[in-house]
Amino acid sequence: MDKSIRKLIIASLLILTCLLIGTVGFYLIEDFEILNAFYMAVITMSTVGFTEVHELTDKGRFFTAIYILLNLGVLAYAVSVLTSFILEGKLKSIYKNYMTDLKINKLKNHVIVCGYGRNGKEACDELRRSNEQFVVIEKNQEVFSELKENSEFPRVIGDATSDNALKLVGIDRAGVIIIATPSDADNVFITLTAREMKPDIKIIARASLPESESKLYRAGANNVILPDLLGGMFMAQMVTKPVVIEFLNLMTGFSGQHYHLEQLRYEDLKPIYQNKTLKELEIHKKTGGTVIGVKDDVKGLIPSPNSATLIGPDDTIVVLGGEETIKLLKDNFLNKA
Repeated sequence: MDKSIRKLIIASLLILTCLLIGTVGFYLIEDFEILNAFYMAVITMSTVGFTEVHELTDKGRFFTAIYILLNLGVLAYAVSVLTSFILEGKLKSIYKNYMTDLKINKLKNHVIVCGYGRNGKEACDELRRSNEQFVVIEKNQEVFSELKENSEFPRVIGDATSDNALKLVGIDRAGVIIIATPSDADNVFITLTAREMKPDIKIIARASLPESESKLYRAGANNVILPDLLGGMFMAQMVTKPVVIEFLNLMTGFSGQHYHLEQLRYEDLKPIYQNKTLKELEIHKKTGGTVIGVKDDVKGLIPSPNSATLIGPDDTIVVLGGEETIKLLKDNFLNKA
């Protein structure tokens, strides 16, 4: 539980306890009815100075004096807690956290992104462009400072190495977790924890050091990405194979031109397009898209497949095209969600 909420609960319990003590005290010492005893407790505790029910006895005055001294400390603590909530914006923070929890609880088969550094941010940008549901968990609140107040994706401030933090972002309902924190040790630990908490979740982990790759696979990662290694290789190939890299940039959208790679899973195809060959599908003729590969359930990846390639269960078609082409592709071939 958040410390600020805990303080608010403690302050509320102290006030209720003091009211109970005052009510019982006036009831027993002054023989007031319960309602009158409660009234005396309230006006004494709040120090408003309203008229007493009747003149107090010596015992009643002594009790009232002790009761006022007790309430001074309780009210001072309660006022300080309430002031911090108002002036420090904690009420607003609690409301934001509540709304975030509501959003997360509605997610199902979503993506969890651990870490919002350079790699995590790029992953989120791509997920947002692809209209994927995702939630971010990051322990450093400052990294979110550039985001708008009402950002379109839910985010949680927390340590992804904690079981409670992963539960908070709905790991029991998630389909994929992307682990992109800057620490390889943390990434291994998160991988182990995620695999234990959700055995069937797909885990994509980042590694800074090559020797961490095998550790992440042993911990349960499905895929391990080494950004530094890939970046160095990419830069070298811009010298040795510049046109190839230019084409890769075009396909991935990094060139600034609006070309994208899209995948069509057999299960997502309309029934009339299932169990058909690429020739029968006529993807290029109907949409202008180019089939550059097929993931076959038996043969694996098939680059530049021929027109006789049959698309069966568990197969996936990879298509290259512009934004309009991809839109036509989805409208023509995919079932409506």
